[in-house]
Amino acid sequence: MEKPLFRQSFLSDTLDTGAEMAIGQLQLPSGIKIRLLKRGLLEVVPANISDQTKSIVVSAGVHGNETAPMELVDNVVSDILEGKCNIEARCLFMLAHPEATNKQIRFIEDNMNRLFDKRVESDSLEGKIAKVLMQDVADFFDGVSQEQRWHLDLHCAIRRSKHFTFAVSPKTTKPTRSKELIDFGAKAKLEAILLSNAPTSTFSWYTADAFGAQSLTVELGQVSPLGESDLSLISDFDIAFRGLLTNSLEGIEGVEPTPYRVTQTLKRTHEDFDFNFSDDIENFTRFEHGQVLGHDGDKILFAKVEQEAVVFPNKQVAIGHRAALMVSEVETRYENDQLVYD
Repeated sequence: MEKPLFRQSFLSDTLDTGAEMAIGQLQLPSGIKIRLLKRGLLEVVPANISDQTKSIVVSAGVHGNETAPMELVDNVVSDILEGKCNIEARCLFMLAHPEATNKQIRFIEDNMNRLFDKRVESDSLEGKIAKVLMQDVADFFDGVSQEQRWHLDLHCAIRRSKHFTFAVSPKTTKPTRSKELIDFGAKAKLEAILLSNAPTSTFSWYTADAFGAQSLTVELGQVSPLGESDLSLISDFDIAFRGLLTNSLEGIEGVEPTPYRVTQTLKRTHEDFDFNFSDDIENFTRFEHGQVLGHDGDKILFAKVEQEAVVFPNKQVAIGHRAALMVSEVETRYENDQLVYD
């Protein structure tokens, strides 16, 4: 009998930073190969591979206190090891920032999900981790056709949201909004999809822009301490996620997510910056056209379209960083198998 890869589980061993994370590999009776490459990085290869086999990066914990996605990934990995999840996709499972997770904080020195761009220079701890993760992805996607590259970067929102689960599709010139990807979001019962209108330096943007991957940042509920997340609230995502990995999505009924476009990005450029609304406002709270949102120095911030909604508001961000996105619902269609809007 082969030696187990983990003393406890993928997540537990990853977070046990005081103990050595011994790399190793094993092959299941089904033929699935599992390789622990290093702490927090696990590659799973199905028994049979063809040109149609998807290669899927699944990252969680880019923000250390967003625990539900890590627990979801841990459960899937455990089920793969126990033969309960017979995957048919190549998978790279990442638990990105165990040090921040152990401290129960979002990051230690810098917001890592702003550092996934090789042009961004950062000597912070998170900057160094981001560079390693970018290389890990490059290695995993090497030799894989662009059409079969996928990336789901799993997060939790800091605050409550009028859409409990939603996704952000990064903006890139490459065809990364395929009908297959959006159909997956529908089957996962993601309530909304936010279509970015400009490049960013998030992890999902990096994989979309650098590799043409079908990439999403997926927000799964609200931040909770490790072990206190109610995973039943994201069971629809879990079912579709497993369906994606096992190539068994066909029987799952979908509900189309509400599409939003970005109408404006609010950046903090002054120390004197504030919003007019409460700190605990829900994501996707709407405002009337012309309604004052706050101020940035002497500049008044206001809603520019009717029923404009706020997402990810955070007035405490560093100067020069995004303090909020403003979005509105938009009509979409498919052109050449890609989701587009006017």
